[in-house]
Amino acid sequence: MDLIDVFKTKKIGDKVSLEGWIRNNRDQKEYGFIDFYDGTTVNTLQIVYTKDLSNFDEVAHYLCGSSIEVEGELVESNGKQVYELKPSKIDLVGACPADYPIQPKRHTMEFLRSEAYLRPRTKTFQAVFKIRSVAAQGIHKYFEEHNYVYVNTPLITNTDCEGENQMFKVTTFDLNNVPKVDGNVDYSKDLFGKAAFITGTGQLHGESFAMAFKKIYTFGPTFRTEKSNTKTHANEFWMIEPEMAFFHLNDLMDAEEEMLKYVVKYTLDKCPDEIDFLDSFVSKGLREKLEKLVDSKFIKITHHDAIDLLLASGEKWEFTPDYESDIAKEHEKWITEHFSAPVFIYNWPKDIKAWYMKLNDDGSTVAAVDLEVPGSGELMGGSERETDMAKLDELIKKHNVNKEQIDWYLNLRRFGSVYHSGFGMGFERLIMYLTGIENIRDVIPFPRTPGSCEY
Repeated sequence: MDLIDVFKTKKIGDKVSLEGWIRNNRDQKEYGFIDFYDGTTVNTLQIVYTKDLSNFDEVAHYLCGSSIEVEGELVESNGKQVYELKPSKIDLVGACPADYPIQPKRHTMEFLRSEAYLRPRTKTFQAVFKIRSVAAQGIHKYFEEHNYVYVNTPLITNTDCEGENQMFKVTTFDLNNVPKVDGNVDYSKDLFGKAAFITGTGQLHGESFAMAFKKIYTFGPTFRTEKSNTKTHANEFWMIEPEMAFFHLNDLMDAEEEMLKYVVKYTLDKCPDEIDFLDSFVSKGLREKLEKLVDSKFIKITHHDAIDLLLASGEKWEFTPDYESDIAKEHEKWITEHFSAPVFIYNWPKDIKAWYMKLNDDGSTVAAVDLEVPGSGELMGGSERETDMAKLDELIKKHNVNKEQIDWYLNLRRFGSVYHSGFGMGFERLIMYLTGIENIRDVIPFPRTPGSCEY
């Protein structure tokens, strides 16, 4: 039986049979206490064994990390628990030695990162990765309920909207003997007959399916070569990227708000124990923050008006707000605190945004939007997509995009084109928000960051 089902359905006096691991074993002369868990819940069950147990002396020497099978009766607890387990039988399945790294004490995040293959056994990471699992289910559930088609876009591609300099290269060549022609790599001899990359986004391929199914989403791994060691960047991460035909920018913002509230509420409903644990031990006020988001009315403000507010705030900024520039972390924080709510900032200067975004009638801004959330900053980014071929040609030239690589994408504007929009949300950014964890390395099972590719 799973421990989570015991907590949900069993009462004092019931007999249970469980399999799991020892988080701690405190043995006394006449009795002992085992903190037992099986991974189905962040909560543990206390097993109180006495001399009545036939193998008492053996059980008293079971070490932390060992796996066991146990049978017994739920009895009233003398401690904080509703009940505890009085065992009639405890059998060792797999012994654990004394040098087991995950001992029953507080470990630093840095230490646990160095033992990434074992850290899922700690309460913190059991809570984090349970929430990651449930949030993923919530995302799929939301899109299914709203008639989106789930599309698996390619991981290997020769097309990308992020720029080749940010993409990992794929090759079958012997790197010590790369064929060349006139000093350049001869890709005609490679597996695909051309340069190929690991994708940085599923957006362009997703747009082609939106032109057939109206509303689609991708949800999968993406890769960037960015050499950044910040707390919010990784070289391998997951993205959620919906694309919707017949959606203008306001429709897009409404969809972003609806989807985020749905997923946050879904996680709150499905992971109450995990949220409460993280609220107590990782990020005070986590539950209140998440519940407030679900009940908030998201604010919409143009980039120009946001800069007006920042300049009029009287704050002394490290980075002076600028009408032609991006906004800094300190600006994001101030804006969300000013409104005490999530904030959509839209209509951004065209020169700092991507080539595929729709140019507004003012000729100087694009119909792009970033969602800023209290405590985390930017969580989503999206735009209405440019459908005017003449404008697209200009943008492609300006951004030095290889037009041959995206000829099929441009054809989408020729063959029954419609106005359409889409956004991207880094899944790990969402998990950081849902858990209060500050470093992206701690919400990915095995993080891939500059200088780190362990396991």
